[in-house]
Amino acid sequence: MKPSPASDKRQHVVETAYALFKQAGFHATGIDRIIAEAGVAKMTMYRHFPSKDELIVEVLDYRAMRFDAQLDRLAEEGIMPEQKIGKIFDWHERWFRSPDFHGCLFAHALAEFGDPRHPVFKAVARQKNGLKQRMQSILEEVMPRGRAESVAATLLMLIEGATLLAQMGQADTAIRDARKAALGIIAASRRPQ
Repeated sequence: MKPSPASDKRQHVVETAYALFKQAGFHATGIDRIIAEAGVAKMTMYRHFPSKDELIVEVLDYRAMRFDAQLDRLAEEGIMPEQKIGKIFDWHERWFRSPDFHGCLFAHALAEFGDPRHPVFKAVARQKNGLKQRMQSILEEVMPRGRAESVAATLLMLIEGATLLAQMGQADTAIRDARKAALGIIAASRRPQ
């Protein structure tokens, strides 16, 4: 089934806003600029997104879905849990080195929308908790649930810290050290306690 022209326009607005938000931030990117860059009418924009917050949430969900698709493929691979976690760090390493890397869009959103009741904050929390849950599921193959939950939270902190250091120009050492720490933590956590 082919997408409708309306859904094509909606997706085009989301992709345009995504590119602009990555480069300039959320508050600094106005709706008029998104409308101009996307080449859509103001009425079209507001029909699809009655508020800028709704557009931001849609952009964050779009970004999360792209990453989730990669995690889905990873989950299907018949490799050891440590290798799956290693591949998550490999993905981050490729991302850090890409010319399109501007830091974590979710971390930027959290910095601009700090109220836990705000829909943008909630979209960020969904994505970060989703990644942590995915890593926990992988780790539960080789350790008890409670330990897997704790290790997954630690791995998320390593990824977030490495992402920040990469944004500061230290991508190579950040991801190397984070991967080494992650694999060490997993190995130590697999041992009987």
